[in-house]
Parts: sequence; structure tokens; C-alpha cells
Amino acid sequence: MASKKQFKYKIGDRVAERPKTHGLIAVRKDVQGRIAQYRSQRYGTVLDIYDKPKTRGKQTMLVIQWDHLKSPTEHAQMRICPIEQLAIISKHVLVCGE
Repeated sequence: MASKKQFKYKIGDRVAERPKTHGLIAVRKDVQGRIAQYRSQRYGTVLDIYDKPKTRGKQTMLVIQWDHLKSPTEHAQMRICPIEQLAIISKHVLVCGE
């Protein structure tokens, strides 16, 4: 059972990737640049919602078309939040290196 409240999504909802609670810290500038490309915030639209069977029950998966990508990708619901909630969630997440 999830300890945090999950959002209910519909096809067509605008979503964002939840802030990452961990980060890679680097001292060298060239390494910082390579890491930075994976730290950008992603925004997209929900195309499909389905339950993926797991050993102990199921996991809700979202198929999301990210604004910067050509093809949709599959993500667990717990890694996604509504765009409207992103600022609120970001305030409560400690991100290393920032």
C-alpha cells in the first residue's frame, strides 16, 4: 500500500516528472555538464493508463508523450505529478547538489 496520496490521471492530462530526490554530484565542470542534461524537468501529456501485473498486485503505468521527444514512453504513476502540483511538491523535496 502506498504511503503517499496518488493523483488520479485521465488521458490528455498535462503532467511533469516528479523532482528527483537524489542527484549525482561532480566537481569537474565537464562531468557537471554531462549530468546536467539528465536533470532537466520534463513535461508531457498522458496518452494511456493501464495496470501492469506485479508479483504482489498491480502497478499503475502511464504512457506519456514528453514535449521534447517524438515517441511516447511508459512510466510508473508514482514518478509523475500534475503540472499544477509541481511547484508545491518541489518545495518539499530535498535535491542533493542544488
